[in-house]
Amino acid sequence: MADILKLFTSIGLSEQKAKETQKNEALSSALTEAVIQAQRINGTSGVDKAMGTLLYSMASRLKDNRRLAFLSDCIAQRKICTELQLAAALDFVKSHPNDPISQKEFDEACGVDVVITPEQIEDAVEFVVKKHKEQLLKERYRFNMGLLMGEARSALKWADGKVIKNEVDVQVLHLLGPKTEADLEKKPKAPKAKAAENDVKTKKEEVTVNGATNLVEGRSLMEQLRGEALKFHKAGENYKTEGYVVTPKTMELLKKHTEITGGQIRTRFPPEPNGILHIGHAKAINFNFGYAKANNGICFLRYDDTNPEKEEEKYFTAIKHMVEWLGVPRLFERHSPSSVSWAVHWASTRWDVPGTPPRKASRRHPIQMPEPFNWLLSMWRSSGSTPSPSRMAELLTLSLRECLATLRRKLISAACIRDLVLSVMMAKVHGHR
Repeated sequence: MADILKLFTSIGLSEQKAKETQKNEALSSALTEAVIQAQRINGTSGVDKAMGTLLYSMASRLKDNRRLAFLSDCIAQRKICTELQLAAALDFVKSHPNDPISQKEFDEACGVDVVITPEQIEDAVEFVVKKHKEQLLKERYRFNMGLLMGEARSALKWADGKVIKNEVDVQVLHLLGPKTEADLEKKPKAPKAKAAENDVKTKKEEVTVNGATNLVEGRSLMEQLRGEALKFHKAGENYKTEGYVVTPKTMELLKKHTEITGGQIRTRFPPEPNGILHIGHAKAINFNFGYAKANNGICFLRYDDTNPEKEEEKYFTAIKHMVEWLGVPRLFERHSPSSVSWAVHWASTRWDVPGTPPRKASRRHPIQMPEPFNWLLSMWRSSGSTPSPSRMAELLTLSLRECLATLRRKLISAACIRDLVLSVMMAKVHGHR
């Protein structure tokens, strides 16, 4: 433990920060590996505080540890020298989960070997100051200097932000001179115009989603799409979601999915028909239908009718009417002539059930009898896909006694390997059939 603390403090971490980092097992392991990798390249004393800060930031933000050695090398070789470049590097490896990584594309995306001279920064800032000179002379130091910074940085993407700020301060001071007492006074607030009570109009709001600007009528529809929801992944880019496990077939399957959907966003609202909608459903309705609308996609109303004992026809009807009353347009499922679908209908078309088209069995759905029962791993995990269709057919046609078998799913994630119990078959008839 003392060696790890010594290693962490050697890269510039304070003793308290080093101890806090050591308590986080995952972060401690990643940072240790990154520092050792950098020391192999630069020597024990070759990792300075600036490099150590980048290594710590990378280890704490990287989600795919397969890229740890690659990014550590880039930092150690000083290809990645700033937080801006590191952010671009993390985005690049996140959007390129498959091997091998193209070094040329990586270098271009992260500004590797791009040199910004002081003269370039001076010229860029001078151009921006001249552009806003009239407004600067009018408002003086009350002018929004962040606007100058932003435009200068957009012209020089990989320039050091501190250097740009210093240059902006110098050129603004040269133009306006020192601050006067009038400049130090607080800017008076503009009086708010009172709108007539009967003159309240619904305004169109511009919302940027996935780089595209959409006009949305009314604030309420997109209220839930602010903040992190706006960063939700595009169609076919599921792997960019935090915690998403990438397998060798992930990109191939996502490509097929995108081809089938045509790159269209598709969401669903899956209420259980055992009661009417309540305030707890508001966020799900707003997000699923609103996010689909903002991206010109479609949202399916799909009843999660997995407990027939508590289902009633009045709930199916009430849910549908309430969703339509909220102003959600009627949306049709591709395989159904109606605007809604049911979970049991989906399940019955996934297996070789008498009276339905034959389907390929899924290895991810082993059937297990109650005895002997292992809650972690199914006894049928290695049996292959052959037995599952016939057993599933027996379950769906009620040939087996109630609760005689469970339907389980293979789960392989970064955290664990287990077989989740999806359902237990019940001999009940659904009310909507």
